[in-house]
Amino acid sequence: MKKIAAAAVALLLPAGTAFAGVGDDYTTVDKADYVFGCMAANGQTRQALEQCSCSIDKIATLLPHSDYEEAQTVMSMNQVAGQMSEVFRSSAQLRDKIANLRRAQAEADIECFP
Repeated sequence: MKKIAAAAVALLLPAGTAFAGVGDDYTTVDKADYVFGCMAANGQTRQALEQCSCSIDKIATLLPHSDYEEAQTVMSMNQVAGQMSEVFRSSAQLRDKIANLRRAQAEADIECFP
């Protein structure tokens, strides 16, 4: 019964609309920040806007928001010089968080940047 209901909802949704509950915990600010950065790297065009929006939506389906935030924080701290940020560079667990984000980004790139 749930499969039939999900299929019916999918038919009513516009193409590209995600189901509620899948990646819907990403804030608008996080999504916009990602899209702005992505567009800076890929051009300020309508096509880049669509591809970058697709990319963050795909990442949101692959990576819980808390993992995304942690990976972003670790990457930011890796940019800081000195001993205070060394813990972020030397921790295997934190490197894994970055690796998970990069895998999600790579999968999003394959899907969104043909």
